[in-house]
Amino acid sequence: MSLSTHVLDAAKGLPAAGVAVRLDRRGGAGGGDGDGWTTLAEARTDADGRIREWGAEPGRGVHRLTFETAGLSDFYPEVTVAFTIDDPGRHYHVPLLISPFAYSTYRGS
Repeated sequence: MSLSTHVLDAAKGLPAAGVAVRLDRRGGAGGGDGDGWTTLAEARTDADGRIREWGAEPGRGVHRLTFETAGLSDFYPEVTVAFTIDDPGRHYHVPLLISPFAYSTYRGS
């Protein structure tokens, strides 16, 4: 199973490099933050705005990516996208398009 993300700065029409992103899983043992989430990995987007490898296996279940978007948006200091991995044999791609006052995401390929 693999998980990737891509952050695009819609205001500039460019990839967003250097964005900090945290990958969490709901439930599970150890390392929880008190609300049922466990941090699996943290990374920063590369020059192309991508994170291709996390150094951790997300596995089946509900996950979230939290993007530190301050600097890309004065209104949204962070964006959290929750999603479900139901087939660990597939690739999951969760892109984020961010602008100063809006964001969108979708299940990519």
